[in-house]
Amino acid sequence: MTILPDRPNTALLVIDVQNGVMADAHDRDQVIANIDSLLDKARTAAVPVIWVQHSDEDMPRDSAQWHYIPELKRHDDEPLVHKNYPDSFEATDLESVLADRGVGRIVVAGAQTDICIRSTLHGAITRGYDTTLVTDAHTTEDLTQYGAPTPDKVIAHTNLYWQFHSAPGRDADVAKTADVVF
Repeated sequence: MTILPDRPNTALLVIDVQNGVMADAHDRDQVIANIDSLLDKARTAAVPVIWVQHSDEDMPRDSAQWHYIPELKRHDDEPLVHKNYPDSFEATDLESVLADRGVGRIVVAGAQTDICIRSTLHGAITRGYDTTLVTDAHTTEDLTQYGAPTPDKVIAHTNLYWQFHSAPGRDADVAKTADVVF
């Protein structure tokens, strides 16, 4: 259970599913379909959906690459957190957005597995949140030219190590889209 007092609620975090990030993403269409399914589940259960949007010199704010992909639609009442660092908590208002909604557990989906997903998972658990990584709803691009494993192996490794991650008083787990319960 979360170590955050009076935070019994869960939120879905949709991280960086932007045009520039998803252009060459591994298994793009299936991951998008899975995130869309999570959005439906969360909204049906009245669970907060929090969108996170990255910008930097390669993906400047308001550029075509910066915008969220057209397949996923954010509702007007769903917060949008802007970030400039891989960890969605770093130098953002994410913590206050979650606190205002009494959230102590986050369900994580989006991109990129090896950068922003991992950083946000670690940022969340060190800040006291329980975390669930949706194993088939995160992706990354092929960075093998830089010595990285193939995207499928990056994703599989992240799913494996997060399944066994732990911290005092906090839960880290994984689930497939079909098994996520809000």
